[in-house]
Amino acid sequence: MNEIDTFLAKYDPPIAKLARAVRKRLRARYPWAFELVYDNYNALVFGFCTTERPSDFLFSIALYPKWVTLFFGHGVSLKDPKKLLVGSGVRVRSVRLAEAADVDRDDIVALLDQEVALADVAPAAAKGRTIVRSISKKQRPRRPA
Repeated sequence: MNEIDTFLAKYDPPIAKLARAVRKRLRARYPWAFELVYDNYNALVFGFCTTERPSDFLFSIALYPKWVTLFFGHGVSLKDPKKLLVGSGVRVRSVRLAEAADVDRDDIVALLDQEVALADVAPAAAKGRTIVRSISKKQRPRRPA
C-alpha cells in the first residue's frame, strides 16, 4: 500500500472511493499540475498547483468524514452564474461534491478553467507529480462518529 492509499484508508470506503475518482479525473484533465498532499489535522487535502510551491495553488480537494469538497484558490474572482460557490473567506470558495462526475459538469469545468486562466504562473509544459508535503501527527477522526 502506498502512502496515498494509507491516507485514504482512514476514511469510510464511499469517501475514499469518491476522492480517488475525483483525483483521477483532475489528474487526467490537468496532467501538468503538481499535486501537493497534506494529511492535516482537519482533513486530507490534495492541492493542484502550477509549480511545486503551495502559493501557486489553483484548486484542491479536501476529504472530511462525511463529504469531499472542491476548493478554488481564486474563488472570489470567478464568474459563478449558477451560484455554486460557497464560503466567506477573503479569497477561497468551494463546492461540495456529491459524486465524481460533478467535476465533469459544464458549470464546474467552467470554474476550473477560470481558475487556471487566473494562475500567476503558466502551467508547466512537463507532467506534474504528486508530492506529500506534510503529515500531522495529531488528526481529527477521519470517519463519522
